[in-house]
Amino acid sequence: MCTHFRGMRVGNNLGKRRRQYTRSGLNYHLSIFSSLICESSTLEHVSIEADDLLIKLHHYIQKDPPRLAQLANALVSHLDGENGEEKQKKGKVIKFGWLEGVFMRCLLNIWGVMLFLRLSWVIGQAGVGEGVAVICLANLVTLLTTISMSAVCTNGQIKGGGIYYMISRSLGPEFGGAIGLMFTLANSIAVSMYIVGFCESLQDLLRTFGITLIDGSTNDIRVVGIGTLVGILVLAMVGMDWVTRTQMVLLIVLIASQVDFVVGSIMGPKSDLEKAKGFVGYNMKTFSSNIWSDYREFEGVEHSFFSVFSVFFPAVTGIVAGANLSGDLKDPSSAIPIGTLLAILVTFLSYVGYAFMMGGCVLRDASGNVTEYLRAVAENPEEPWAIIANCTDRSCRFGLENDNQAMELVSSWGPLIYGGCFAATLSSAIASLVGAPRVLQDSNPHLPDIGSLVYCKSSTLDCAATEEAQLNSIAPMLSNFFLAAYALINFSVFHASVSKSPGWRPAFKYYNAWVSLVGTLLCIAVMFLMSWWMALVTFFVVITLYLYVSYRKPDVNWGSSTQAHSYNSALKSLIELNRVELHVKNYRPQILALTGLPGDRPPLVDFANLITKGLSLLLCADIVKGNHSQRAHDALTRKAYHWFTKHRVKAFFTLTEGDFEPSARAFMQMCGLGKFRPNMLLMGYKSDWQTCDKEALRQYFNIIHYALDRYLAVGILRLQEGLDYSKLIQDEEFVPISSIDKKAEEEKIRRNQSTGQLAQVEVVSELPDSPCCSPLLEMDPEVITPEPLPESVVCGVKPSKSKKKNKNLPDMYLGPSGEPLSEVMWDQITRFRRKQDKGCIDVWWLYDDGGLTLLIPYILSTRSQFSGCKLRIFSLAHNKNELDKDQRNLAALLSKFRIDYSDVIVIPDIGKKATEETKKEFASLIENFRGDASDAGECRNKEQAQLLADVASKVAYELGTVYCMVLGINHYTYIRDYKQSNGGLIDLQWSDVVCCQHGKAVITKTELHTLREKTNRHMRIRELLLQYSVDSTFVVMALPIPRRGVVSAPLYLAWLELLTKGMPPYLILRGNQTSVLTFYS
Repeated sequence: MCTHFRGMRVGNNLGKRRRQYTRSGLNYHLSIFSSLICESSTLEHVSIEADDLLIKLHHYIQKDPPRLAQLANALVSHLDGENGEEKQKKGKVIKFGWLEGVFMRCLLNIWGVMLFLRLSWVIGQAGVGEGVAVICLANLVTLLTTISMSAVCTNGQIKGGGIYYMISRSLGPEFGGAIGLMFTLANSIAVSMYIVGFCESLQDLLRTFGITLIDGSTNDIRVVGIGTLVGILVLAMVGMDWVTRTQMVLLIVLIASQVDFVVGSIMGPKSDLEKAKGFVGYNMKTFSSNIWSDYREFEGVEHSFFSVFSVFFPAVTGIVAGANLSGDLKDPSSAIPIGTLLAILVTFLSYVGYAFMMGGCVLRDASGNVTEYLRAVAENPEEPWAIIANCTDRSCRFGLENDNQAMELVSSWGPLIYGGCFAATLSSAIASLVGAPRVLQDSNPHLPDIGSLVYCKSSTLDCAATEEAQLNSIAPMLSNFFLAAYALINFSVFHASVSKSPGWRPAFKYYNAWVSLVGTLLCIAVMFLMSWWMALVTFFVVITLYLYVSYRKPDVNWGSSTQAHSYNSALKSLIELNRVELHVKNYRPQILALTGLPGDRPPLVDFANLITKGLSLLLCADIVKGNHSQRAHDALTRKAYHWFTKHRVKAFFTLTEGDFEPSARAFMQMCGLGKFRPNMLLMGYKSDWQTCDKEALRQYFNIIHYALDRYLAVGILRLQEGLDYSKLIQDEEFVPISSIDKKAEEEKIRRNQSTGQLAQVEVVSELPDSPCCSPLLEMDPEVITPEPLPESVVCGVKPSKSKKKNKNLPDMYLGPSGEPLSEVMWDQITRFRRKQDKGCIDVWWLYDDGGLTLLIPYILSTRSQFSGCKLRIFSLAHNKNELDKDQRNLAALLSKFRIDYSDVIVIPDIGKKATEETKKEFASLIENFRGDASDAGECRNKEQAQLLADVASKVAYELGTVYCMVLGINHYTYIRDYKQSNGGLIDLQWSDVVCCQHGKAVITKTELHTLREKTNRHMRIRELLLQYSVDSTFVVMALPIPRRGVVSAPLYLAWLELLTKGMPPYLILRGNQTSVLTFYS
C-alpha cells in the first residue's frame, strides 16, 4: 500500500449481520484501491561497498576508532599500525621490570623496621608457636590480597596511581577516592613509623657509646626524625632514577645484615657478656622455654595475640610498594603479580626462619649482669641460665621481650645489623614517601602531576606523625588503615566477579571470587579483633570519604563493577516487574514529553519534572528534520543530559529524525521497556494554530488521536506567554548540527585521502543556514515541536505577582547576547521552579477518565512549589434538581480517595445557552476556517472518487470497522466520513465525499450543525472559567475527546483555544479510562 493512503481505525463494530467476503475478494478490492491511488515512482538503488578492516591494536587504543558509517561508505583508510599509535612522550622515561620495579621494592618495604626491632619482641610475647601463627595470619591476609590485586591489575593496562587506580577502576571513583585518600594517609603514617624505627635503632647505637642528643629519649627521636624526613624528601625530589639506585645499595646492605644474623646465630655467643644478655646459642631447653606465649604489659599496654599481631602487621604491608609505582613499570600486568608473590614467599620464609632461630638461641629475659652469670656458672655449670633469666623481683633490660636489639646481639658483627636496620627503615620510608602521593596519581585530568609541592604537603603529615615518637603506638593505627584497604581490594574482585561483566577478564587465572570474599571478611574480622574502637573509627573515615567523593559526583566513566552491578540490578528489576500485574495503588504517571531540546522549553520540562520528580519515568523527546550523522545525534544527546544534570532534572532523552507526526508516533510505539514505558503523552499547546501551515495543524491533531488510540493519557500544557524560549535565552551549550555533519564528512574525506583515493562524496547540508541571534547562539530550525509564540507576545505578558527572583535559584539563564534577563522573563522561564503564590488549583473534573484528571493536580499539590495551593474541585451535575446530593456524593468520593480539597462545586446549568458575546468570540476564532466543498476546490475526477468510495465501502464493511480515509490523487485530498445505516450497511455516495485542495482545512456548516450542542457546552465552560478560575494559580481540565471523522482539526483547536485563552497556567488532561484511583487498602 503506497503512502498516499492512510487508514485510521475507529473501532466501531458493524454487528453480527456482517457480510462474508473471502480473503481473495478482499485482496482484490485492496489491489484495485491501491492501484487507483498510488502514483508510480522509481526507486534508486545505490550500491555501497563496505571496507572491512583487519584487526589492529591501534583501532582499540586511538581516541577516534573507525565508525560503522565510515566502513559502510568505504571512507576508512588502511592505516598502518605505526600511524595509529600514540606518539611517545618527549624526554627520558625510566621504566622498570618486575625484578627492580616490584620484587626489590617489595622486599625493601617488607623487610622493614619490624624485622630488626620488633620480630624478637613478637617471639618473646607470643612464643615461637603463636609467633609463627602471627606471621602466618599476616601473610595469609597479604597473600589473598595479592591474588586479588593480581586479578585487578591484569584486567587491562594499569597506569599511574597504583592501588587507587585499581580500586577506582574496579569499584568506581567513590570507593577508589575513599580508599585512595586513606591509603595516602596510611603511607604517610608508614613513613613516620619507619623514621621512628630508624631513630630508635640510632638511639640504641649512640647509647652504646654513651652519647645522648637531648634527653636520650623521645625528644632525641623527634629531632633526628625531622632531619631524616627532610633528607629522604630531597632524595624523592631528585627523581625515581636516584631512588632506584639508592634502593639497590640499601637492598645489598639489608641482605648482608640478615646473612650476618644467620651466621652469628650459628657461631654462637662470643663472650660472657653476650651470654649474660641472653644469647646462649642453640639448645632445646631454650627453645622449649620459648615455644609457648608469655603475654605481658609493655609500654603501658597489656598485650594479647591480636595486639601483638597489630604491632607486627606493618611488617608485611609492603606488598603494595610495586603496585603504587605501577606507572613506572614496563608491563604492570605481569610485573606486579610475579614480583609481589615472590616477595611474599621470600619474606614469609625469612620471618618464619628467624622466629625459630631467635626462639632457639635467645632467652626471653636476661639481666645482662656478667658477674651474676659467672656466679651462676660456678654454681650450676649445666644450667646457668635459670639465674640470669629470673626477673621476678627485678627489671631485666635484655632478652627477647626487653631488648629491641636482640638481632644485633646474635649477629657475628653488630655494626652490620645496625646498617641493615638503617637500610630497612630508610628504604621503606623512601618507598612510602614516594608511594603516598603517587597513590592518588592517575592519568586523567582530575589530578595534577606529581611535583615537589605534592611531596612537601605529604611530608607535613609525616612530620606530625613522627612527633608521636612511639613505634608501638603508630603500628596498630597503621595496621587498621592497611587492613581496610586490603579488604576493599578483595571486595572489588568479588564484586567484579559476581557482577559477571563481560569486561572482567583478568589474565591472572589463579583467583576465585569466594577466596576474595574470604579475604575481605578476614581483614574485617582481624581489624575488630585487634581493636574494635579503632576499627569503627577506620570505617567511619572510609564512609565519610566515600560520601564526600559521592557528593562531589566526579564526572568520570571508568567501567567499574559498580556500574556493572547497577546494570544487573536494573535489568533484574525490569524483568521481575514485567512478570507482575501492576495494581492501581502502584500507578505512576510515566510521561513522554515532546519537549524538543530541554533547554528550548524549560517550563514544559520543569512541569513534567514536577509530576515525576524522579519517582517515575520522564522521557523528553526531540524530533530533528533531515538526515544527520551519529555524531550530531550524540552531541545533541550529551547536550540534553548536561542540561538535565545542571538543572537537576531526573529524566531520559530520546531523539529521532523525520516529520512531526510519524516521529511522534514512533516515540509512542517504541519508547520504553516492559512495564517501564510511558503511559502519558505531554506536549505544549499549539498557540499558532490559526496561522501555521495546515499540514502542521493536521499532524498536531492526529497525534492527539493516535495517543488516545494507543491508550495513552494526553496532557496539553498552555502558558499564555508560551513555552518556547529558544530565541530569547542564550544557548547553554551550542551544538551546531550542520557544522558537525560537515566535519564528519570532511573527516571521512581526509581519511580516504591518506591512501591517495579521494572518495566521490558530495557534502550537502540538510539544514539551511539560519540567522543567529548573536555570535553565541545559532537556532536549530530542524527541531519540530509546536510553534513558539512571537517574541512580542512572550515579552508582552503581564508579570506574575512575585516581583523578585528566587534567590535560591542559580543564575541559569541569560539573554541571547549574555545579558541578564528581566524579572518578567525570569519569572516566566522559572515559573515551575519557584514557589507559587498562595491560591487554588482548580480541577474541572468534567468527565470520568479513570481519575487521572484528579490525580495529577493532587501530585502537584504535594510539591513544594504548590505547597500553598489547595485543590478546588468542579464537576457537572447529574440532575439540576439534586445539586446537594451530587455535591455530597462527590465529597464522599474524594474523602474515600483520601484527597484533601478546599471546596467542591457542582455546575448545574451546563446545558444553558451561551451568551452572544461568547458566541461572537468563538465565531472570530473559526472565521478563517469556514467553508464547504465548493469553497475548497473542484474535484478533477469524480468518477474515480466514486469508485474509491465503493471499494472503500466493501473493504471497511468486511473488516467490520468504520474508517476515515485520506486519499491522495493528483495533489488533491478526498476526505470521507463513512456512515453506518440502520441495516448495518455502509452508505457511501459521491455526494457525501468532501473534496478539498491538499493542505487546506475547512469547517463546514454541516459539521457546525452536528456539533452545535458540544460547541455550546464548551462556550458555557468558558463562561464558568471566567467566573471561577481566572484568578486561580493553576487550572486542570478534562480534555474533550475528539471523535474521529466527526470533528475537524480547526474546530477542535478552536474549542481548546476558547477554554484556555487568557487563563492562568492551564493543563488540559485526559486519562485513558483506566482507573488510577482506588479507595481500597
